[in-house]
Amino acid sequence: MKPLQWLGIIILITALTVLFACFIPPESIFGYVRSAFAVVFVFLIPGNCLVNILFRKKNKLEIVEKTVLSVALSFGIAGITGLFLGLTPIGLNFVSITASLSSITLVLAIIAFILKNKDSKQAETQTAVCND
Repeated sequence: MKPLQWLGIIILITALTVLFACFIPPESIFGYVRSAFAVVFVFLIPGNCLVNILFRKKNKLEIVEKTVLSVALSFGIAGITGLFLGLTPIGLNFVSITASLSSITLVLAIIAFILKNKDSKQAETQTAVCND
């Protein structure tokens, strides 16, 4: 997948999750959609962004390894975020955890995009030099 498409998907999932979390009441008939997006977002997306930063080379990890690492790192990111929010005057509430996890995810996604883009440009440069 191209880096720009990947970044677009991450931004779309993050935006939809925030919108669903803020505007769909939990007791609504669409509460299940809200919960599904929240579970995918909290359990997978932040860790996936971090895995893409740490393991940038192609074919470095299998899909199962990447998924397991994404889930584990997402739990770690969510736990540390909750710990820090609990220790600050802001406190741990719905708005603070949603805003914090969304911000962390977007920052990690942008860093991963920049690094992936840089790596793909370097690979293109190396193949152009080798072909000459």
